[in-house]
Amino acid sequence: MCIGIPMRVLEVSGTLAICVSDGAEDRREVDVSLVEAVSPGDWLLVFLGAARRVLEADEALRIGDALRAMAMAAEGGAVDAGLFADLEQGEPRLPPHLEAARKAGASTG
Repeated sequence: MCIGIPMRVLEVSGTLAICVSDGAEDRREVDVSLVEAVSPGDWLLVFLGAARRVLEADEALRIGDALRAMAMAAEGGAVDAGLFADLEQGEPRLPPHLEAARKAGASTG
């Protein structure tokens, strides 16, 4: 399984950017050839060293929170309240195409 990591752009040179993930100090080189032009301060969703999507800062924060919650759970600890804020605000929702299939009676599994 591949998990996307939100990373903030520090520097850009051609199709490469130097980025850091939230809370980490190590800098990583990221291929940005698959996304539109980026600038220092932008947030990217990074898979295996390549940016797949430019993120808004609030979305990067939510993804980072969810990843921290997963790490806490994997270590056997309690998950801090608020790390899954989008799920705590109501019932989980299916993506629109799966909700349409569910309503039509199609199997999703």
